[in-house]
Amino acid sequence: MEKELPPPAPFVQRRRAKANSLLRVLSILSLVAVGAYVSLFTVHLRGNASLSSIPINANEILDKCRNLNVVPGPPRDFYSRSESDRFERGTKPVLIKNATIWTGEKVIKGGDVLLDRGIIKAIGSVDENDYDLGFVNKLNAHGAWLSPGIVDLHSHLGVDSAPALKGSDDTNSLKGITQPWLRSLDGLNTHDDAYRLSIAGGVTTAVVLPGSANSIGGQAFAIKLRPTSEKSPSSMLLEPPFSFNGSGIEPFDPPRWRLLKQACGENPSSVYSQTRMDNIWSFRKAYSTAQSIKQSQDDFCSSALSNSWSSIGGSSATFPDSLEWEALVDVLRGRVKIQNHCYEAVDLDGIIRLTNEFKFKIAAFHHAHETYLVPDLLKKMYGGEPPAVALFATNGRYKREAYRGSEFAPKVLAENGLNVVMKSDHPVLNSRYLLHEAQQAHYFGLEEELALKSVTVTPAKVMGMDHRIGYVKEGYDADLVLWDSHPLSLGATPKQVFIDGIPQLKSPHFISKPAKVQTPPKTPNWDREAKEAVEWDGSQPLGPRERFNTHTGREVVMFVNVESMYVKGQGRVLKVFGEEETNGKGVVLVEDGEAICKSVAGRECLQLVERFKQEQEVKIKVVDLDGGSLAPGLVSYGSDLGLSHIAMESSTSDGPAPDPLSANPPAILGDTVIRAVDGLVFESRNALLAYRAGVTSAITPPSSSGFLSGLSTVFSTGSSHALEQGAVLKPVTALHVGISMSGEKSVATQVGALRRIILSGLKEETQSEEGELGAVVRKVLDGTLPLIISVDSADIMASLIHLKKEVEGTLGTGREIKIVFDRAAEAHLVAEQIGQAGIGVILSPVRAFPSTWEQKRILPGPPLSQDTAITKLLKNNVTVALGTSHNWGWVARNARFDAGWTSLDSSGLISDAQALELVSTNLEKLLGVQEGGEGENTDWVATRGGSLLDFEAKVVGVVSSRRGVVDLF
Repeated sequence: MEKELPPPAPFVQRRRAKANSLLRVLSILSLVAVGAYVSLFTVHLRGNASLSSIPINANEILDKCRNLNVVPGPPRDFYSRSESDRFERGTKPVLIKNATIWTGEKVIKGGDVLLDRGIIKAIGSVDENDYDLGFVNKLNAHGAWLSPGIVDLHSHLGVDSAPALKGSDDTNSLKGITQPWLRSLDGLNTHDDAYRLSIAGGVTTAVVLPGSANSIGGQAFAIKLRPTSEKSPSSMLLEPPFSFNGSGIEPFDPPRWRLLKQACGENPSSVYSQTRMDNIWSFRKAYSTAQSIKQSQDDFCSSALSNSWSSIGGSSATFPDSLEWEALVDVLRGRVKIQNHCYEAVDLDGIIRLTNEFKFKIAAFHHAHETYLVPDLLKKMYGGEPPAVALFATNGRYKREAYRGSEFAPKVLAENGLNVVMKSDHPVLNSRYLLHEAQQAHYFGLEEELALKSVTVTPAKVMGMDHRIGYVKEGYDADLVLWDSHPLSLGATPKQVFIDGIPQLKSPHFISKPAKVQTPPKTPNWDREAKEAVEWDGSQPLGPRERFNTHTGREVVMFVNVESMYVKGQGRVLKVFGEEETNGKGVVLVEDGEAICKSVAGRECLQLVERFKQEQEVKIKVVDLDGGSLAPGLVSYGSDLGLSHIAMESSTSDGPAPDPLSANPPAILGDTVIRAVDGLVFESRNALLAYRAGVTSAITPPSSSGFLSGLSTVFSTGSSHALEQGAVLKPVTALHVGISMSGEKSVATQVGALRRIILSGLKEETQSEEGELGAVVRKVLDGTLPLIISVDSADIMASLIHLKKEVEGTLGTGREIKIVFDRAAEAHLVAEQIGQAGIGVILSPVRAFPSTWEQKRILPGPPLSQDTAITKLLKNNVTVALGTSHNWGWVARNARFDAGWTSLDSSGLISDAQALELVSTNLEKLLGVQEGGEGENTDWVATRGGSLLDFEAKVVGVVSSRRGVVDLF
């Protein structure tokens, strides 16, 4: 089903044509009425007033004054419309049959939806013969879930563009601390690569915000993401409040909602070298200016409406206005939905006080990491109705403001009666996966319907557009998504996306998903953890609730009702037993961190327990997994985990390694190779949260964006310090190099430098003395130390494949160097050559995004391509593993979901066991952590209620033979 779009009249021309027709009618009517109008003024003139004292545009002034305080909303006849104002001529009607429809309010099973002329014409049991439609495109949903289009309340799509180029960032202006006159529309790039990708994730509408460098960054605009026939930014707008010619407000009756971006706290303070006191004062000064203008307008209109023209200038009377401050005046008149970047209680309190001082409202606080700690404060906003809260699901702890953020915030806020929105802050998070934020919020306790509403109904309401988007209702815009699984299930992917009734995916690729993801996941109970997060102000202890170890006598932990179990063996993850064998009755006994008994039916292990009971000194702890699982501990790779507590606070981090290709590397270093192990920090909240999510070890290179980073290390995420047993699993794992088109030197220079380093190592093989770098390179040359190269461009990878062949040719027959490509956004383009060269690949991030030019040719995966980068590499015999984005330590905890999602996207190519390998044994293999040898992660993770790879299971324990402990959470 493809859209058919013959060239229609441009969007703007159609609007102007309608306006011009209306003006011609009004002109004729005004000529007829002018005599009566003048007579009316003559009767009502007061004092010394005369016709000569009335301004020529008095009618316009009076109309403006009468409507100054009219509340925005849809036109009075909106729901009687027969077509959308965004309808593209030539678009054929669409009838979706037999869908499971979530309307935004209820579920309709086996329902139909008719789309025509850009709006939803009918829902339920629809017979197209009842409508005069002509040709209709029919789509049988076969029971698939159909939802409203995803709405992103916080995006920089089109102003912070992908790929990032010098001329593509229009997010922040640094011309002033308060600039309400700026408009994101004026920087909207129609060629952003992300539009297509975000649509492929089901996003149909986004609020494009200015950045947060300013207290008031400017006016925001809601856009539809589909490409229009006019191809202009203006034609993407949804109900724009502005005329396209001039800078005034169109005389809509009622007016349309406007949107404004404000920010408080660290961002505006740091950019302008100010304090929070300066930040709040800048607001008060700006609103005081607007308040004065508003008062002058009110006084002027009071005189005009009472026909006291002489008191306001007579025939020269001019409505007092300010092009710079009119947006803030509209805020004070209640006609603007303010989206306010604000994290901490101190800043939230300042803005709430501001609303009461100047009597206006905030539509939503964004980021808002501490709102769950102060819900009653938000209820003190002017007017009594608290603002909504727009959140990330798990993204936090990257700066002080975000340090107390909690994954339980959506749950806590909802329980306190506040509206919750999940947002992307695109491109901070790729908005293609905005739905995943709602899925995670649901996993951590947000009720199912509220989670779905958090990316549909609620953001539509907060932006003032819930009269036309956010629901599947008759008369609403035809923005819909047909999903391949329940929208809250892991990896839910669109089968088709409709915007304004137009299908957006040409020949979409979709995968038949298993039955278990066709219903909403039964998520764990997090009541205790959420309560503790609030009680501890977001700083609750994250260590184990119970620890069993060899230092406190003989202790045995017995896991019962185990549905499945996986073990490591020969560099693989193997399934010991599953539901088909155990029927949920498996038993596993653990002592000293080792599994001493594994029984499918439980009999053998229970007999052993009876023998233990006769030995008085044995303490037995029973843990019911309720159909859960035991699986190998997961491994994180690539982030700053273990090198930082708060990524953006230099005083809490190891800091960046110097780049030897820079102009001034420290001379004292000589040929020293930086080792991450020397800068390790333990018990960071990111590390402990990862540990509680089943990530029991992390491989971390030195922090660097330069050419030669140094040597990575592997450590236990659950350890307290480096001297603890099993804390540092392997001090040195691999040598790390980065080669990029964004580097300080040319790509040819970087490759040349790498060639020189390696070939110099060859020369030093025959020398009795060598420096530190030489010794490291010799280990690379003899194959005992992997060389990890961070690279995205397929062209650079091709050069590196040639370099590997060149070096190995010099080494002689039988000698190979072990090279791994990290990041590897374009690796799929040379997958065959990578496989032939014996090079491994660590994809980080797992789901690529074209942030830079050298990432532009990503393989997007379903529904835009059948293969993913992972499946393409696996089909070419490449050893693949999953990493995390550099310096994103908070992502490490999501390794289990990344692996599960990868399996679901693989069309059956990747089993559950193989998915676990992607985040465990494959990483260890690629980074020189050998099976059964130094540094191997020998931990187990126990989950209750499901497997480690799904949204239904909760990690309840970690078994560590290396550390000799069993930790229970």
